[in-house]
Amino acid sequence: MDTAIIPPLAIRGISKYFQVGGRTVTALDALSFTIRPGIVTGLIGADGAGKTSLMRLASGLLRPDSGTITVYGHDATVESLTVQGMIGYMPQRFGLYEDLTVQENLDLYSDLQGMAVKDRPSRYRQLMEMTGMAPFTNRLAGRLSGGMKQKLGLACTLIRPPRLLFLDEPTVGVDPVSRRELWNIVYHQVEDEGMTVLLSTAYLDEAERCSEVVLLHEGKMLGQDRPGEFSQKMTGHTFEARGSRHNRRALQEQLRLNPKVTDAIILGDQVRLVTREPAQAEILTREFSTAREQVQVQSVAPRFEDAFISMLTAYGSGDKQKERSLILPETISAAGDEEVIMVHDLQRRFGDFYAVRDLSFSVRRGEIFGLLGANGAGKSTTFRMLCGLLPASGGTLRVAGRDLRVARAMARGRIGYMAQKFSLYEGLTVRQNLKFFSSAYGLTGKRQRQRIQWALDAFELEDLRENISGELPLGYKQRLAMAAALMHGPEILFLDEPTSGVDPLARREFWHRINGLAESGVTVLVTTHFMEEAEYCDRLVIMARGQVLAAGDPEELKKNAATRALPNPTMEDAFISLIENFEEQG
Repeated sequence: MDTAIIPPLAIRGISKYFQVGGRTVTALDALSFTIRPGIVTGLIGADGAGKTSLMRLASGLLRPDSGTITVYGHDATVESLTVQGMIGYMPQRFGLYEDLTVQENLDLYSDLQGMAVKDRPSRYRQLMEMTGMAPFTNRLAGRLSGGMKQKLGLACTLIRPPRLLFLDEPTVGVDPVSRRELWNIVYHQVEDEGMTVLLSTAYLDEAERCSEVVLLHEGKMLGQDRPGEFSQKMTGHTFEARGSRHNRRALQEQLRLNPKVTDAIILGDQVRLVTREPAQAEILTREFSTAREQVQVQSVAPRFEDAFISMLTAYGSGDKQKERSLILPETISAAGDEEVIMVHDLQRRFGDFYAVRDLSFSVRRGEIFGLLGANGAGKSTTFRMLCGLLPASGGTLRVAGRDLRVARAMARGRIGYMAQKFSLYEGLTVRQNLKFFSSAYGLTGKRQRQRIQWALDAFELEDLRENISGELPLGYKQRLAMAAALMHGPEILFLDEPTSGVDPLARREFWHRINGLAESGVTVLVTTHFMEEAEYCDRLVIMARGQVLAAGDPEELKKNAATRALPNPTMEDAFISLIENFEEQG
């Protein structure tokens, strides 16, 4: 048989159902498509779209309820061992052994993949050079940063170069520099090794790096084409708006609720919007302006993300945001110049190692303040000190008027904390989690019942109140974790990478709620690896090796990163430039 005409992956009428909590969930519904050889195909979809189920089916790890999946002509269900010998599969939580070194992990996966001992040294050198991991072969995997763990996971997957590589959201939770490095590795496999790659991602800017994309939603395919073809259909629909009062959050809310607008997000000091129908900037300027505020609208080039959100809106998912009112806790106080977080010369040592060194910044009431940095920069350590979970080794640290060196317990009662991995009890129901966290914050009786009901209503969890938390889609886990952090009505909210791996619709819902909290006087401190989220922040600090590398508002940081070759850098461009310059200087 001529293998040149056999597609690397052919999906024919695949359906897959799961039993969850006594109900049947359709993961994939009569799905059909093929992918072309020698390219990167992106698998794009919101939480629950079926991306992971599809990859597990194609890897022979699950059996479909109907339909067929073939890999180079081999049935993934009937010939699963043959298929698994032809593919590489890196799942979302790749199974590194954290108590083994980098080298020991490579040896273990070489044993599992049956690689001859004589062939290993040359392959190891190639993989370590490609991933930049050569200096770290004796380091324990558990001591690696998030980005380095992902690169090691990819190296272990590639020990025996597969014909077809499945990557399930490989860049979740890694910083922009590491994301770019991972993509360079993927491009190398495709361009130099002739590999075919199917890659799922929650980052829509990454979809534009793929040769083709397959769009999934609730187990159905919305389309398959080149990313540019989807973007081109949005010509005449995409604009940026700037208000005369310079209140980005108020302008976004005004535009978001306009019936002509399908999407509105904050981007620097402007609001980027997508209209339902083609429009002209001059007409929108007149229609959006009011007696209180003059709005200036200009046309901008469409992006793939614009097309994706518009398709979901047309499908009936996006308009849920229109119906959702602002989530407002009990009023804290009007936002102003009061400094509610003050950090001066903060230090944290672990033995002779400084995780945080001489860190200084302040945050005003009602501000959204971003703490950015590469993996291992010291962000989470700083967060834990600010929340009173970790004592500082030196410096001054005041939160909500309390000195955390001597009054950590008193300060903790005035803050909410949403951890990076959502500190939920996954064996408890939604309602039981809310009851537990409200009790932990000292709520009882009528007050507790009122706050639980508030959380169920405000975060649209009422219909899921008796569902086991561990079985919820990621976006709903995020809602529940945020509701738990707000049970006691804190005046300061700490969010540690709260949208890592969450799809674009859930991210929009999340930031809609955060904007409402900030407008009501809640102070928000957030870390994120998603650079467009940094645009929502009023001010930012970018960290490197535990120190402040740069500080300012998003527009300032982008302006400072501008060059003749790149006159209009994105926030990601600015971040990467700062980190690379810092690394070059030693």
